[in-house]
Amino acid sequence: MDLDAQGGNSRVFHRLGAQPANDARQQKVCHHWRAGRCSRYPCPYLHRELPPPPPAGSNGNASKRGFSNDSGFSGPSGTRRSGNFSNASSWGRVGNNTILRKTEKVCNYWVQGKCSFGDKCRFLHSWSLGESFSLLTQLDGHQKVVTGIALPSGSDKLYTGSNDETVRVWDCHSGQCMGVIQLGGEVGCMINEDPWIFVGVPNVVKAWNTQTNIDLSLTGPAGQVYALVVGNDLLFAGHTVAVVSLVVGANRLYSGSMDHSIRVWNLETLQCVQTLTEHSSVVMSVLCWDRFLLSCSLDQTIKVWAATESGNLEVTYTHKEEHGLLTLCGMLDFEGKPVLLCSCNDNSVRLLDLPSFSERGKIYAKQEIRAIQTGPGGLFFTGDGTGQVRVWKCVDEPATTA
Repeated sequence: MDLDAQGGNSRVFHRLGAQPANDARQQKVCHHWRAGRCSRYPCPYLHRELPPPPPAGSNGNASKRGFSNDSGFSGPSGTRRSGNFSNASSWGRVGNNTILRKTEKVCNYWVQGKCSFGDKCRFLHSWSLGESFSLLTQLDGHQKVVTGIALPSGSDKLYTGSNDETVRVWDCHSGQCMGVIQLGGEVGCMINEDPWIFVGVPNVVKAWNTQTNIDLSLTGPAGQVYALVVGNDLLFAGHTVAVVSLVVGANRLYSGSMDHSIRVWNLETLQCVQTLTEHSSVVMSVLCWDRFLLSCSLDQTIKVWAATESGNLEVTYTHKEEHGLLTLCGMLDFEGKPVLLCSCNDNSVRLLDLPSFSERGKIYAKQEIRAIQTGPGGLFFTGDGTGQVRVWKCVDEPATTA
């Protein structure tokens, strides 16, 4: 497996209604698709929104860049980016092109390799739904849920941690497992900071430098470590179940807890400056994007927080899903637009445009996806409850036929 390899899918291209370049219909968006009821296959019109015109003075190519680590996100992935939070009125109000299909369920018989309907099956014969990304490969080896994925800076290795008490090291070019590290305890979380990898296990944080091979054990936590984050040259660990998610942004540390709250901490004084209590269940993940804080919960909501004039955070928008939410991760698409990936406890990941929260696709798994990580060149990774890790890539150009 070459993680930088380009991939395409001609079937997806046809489903988008591919036409000759001189066909005027190619530049029109299907209004039946927008309403979620297009049944034509292939459809002669576009099943996607047309990109906005390039900014004045641009050469038209600036929007065709790949994913960037300078995404304005901080959390499971993306660079930390400080700044003051501010209110916005566009959340959930820009666009309404939610993807709707008659079937959004993976065929159980296809999973077992014995569906007799083939292409005529009304259920999905795919682990994803959407045209803006594709599956490159899958990495098998873990025996239990994958709880952390790390891609250290300057390394050609991918690291995955699991409740099977191991960290596996994968070669990014061949996709082969290069080694298995036995930790003697379940991996509750794993992050990377430049060449360093930090792994949370019961009562300790394991750390090693992928460039110098320095190996450290950081004692102090009591119980399983479920969340880790680096900020202001400090490593923060959430443990003993209470704190299950951490993120740093705008010179603040945000901690999501089992008690349904989010606490806001001053990074200089390490004092709690605000407690947010609008969620009604466990706050599973917190993420900073630009001037906003995003949080998701088992209460089936994602909340967007912005600062008032007093500096305190308040909810500016609430997005509701049909299922409890587990993990948030952010990235930019090939046009530089922000995309939110959120895993749900129905064994799926939603890909949502920001700030509209319009759905652009879904990823499915046999069990819950607990780990999501992004990489360079449009790559992102998912790890599920079966121990399987999948490698995905943003599709920046339509596939072409011979």
